Amino acid sequence: MLADSLLVRAARGRPGVRPPVWFMRQAGRSLPEYRAVREGTTMLEACRNPELITEITLQPVRRYGVDAAILFSDIIVPLAAAGVGVDIVPGVGPVIDKPVRTVSDLDSLRALHPDDVPYVTSAVRTLVGELGDTPLIGFAGAPFTLASYLIEGGPSRDYARTKALMHGDPQLWHAVLTRLAAIGHPCYRTAKLYCRPFRRYRASTSASVPVSCSH
Repeated sequence: MLADSLLVRAARGRPGVRPPVWFMRQAGRSLPEYRAVREGTTMLEACRNPELITEITLQPVRRYGVDAAILFSDIIVPLAAAGVGVDIVPGVGPVIDKPVRTVSDLDSLRALHPDDVPYVTSAVRTLVGELGDTPLIGFAGAPFTLASYLIEGGPSRDYARTKALMHGDPQLWHAVLTRLAAIGHPCYRTAKLYCRPFRRYRASTSASVPVSCSH
């Protein structure tokens, strides 16, 4: 049963025969089968294809027998779905077409609805059936991380523009974070529709945090 899986037991503070094992980025370039299915497909295209999402999520479970699957996606997927012009450039990372500099730049960051991410809904529904008693971990980008991409226009080592906006225009900074926090929620709700989450099972200071574990 899912409730007796090692991950769920650990998350609920119950003893298990051993700690649960899964790996950050467990589905990725280290797997030859991943490289094969990703050939000729961009990262964002793969994240919007429910069949690819399902297959890539299952690959490390099949190969390694890990104690949890991690939904294949990217933290900027909700931004793209909400209308932000963004691409994941190989060797660079997320690149924003029009970085946020003023309040008016937030106009492109509309509210996100579950209907905006049907590929997530479809993939989660399929994975629930495929995984059986293996938990599924979903994740979302922390508002600060997403804000830094929106403000810097891409990856940064010093976050100079982000810190300047944070201190120079706290009202705009608050507005950006509030909008981003609201965008992440519909993706979480989408997963809840087809899963039995046991709530967020740990706090995280990383760029992405697990939001649900499901069967």
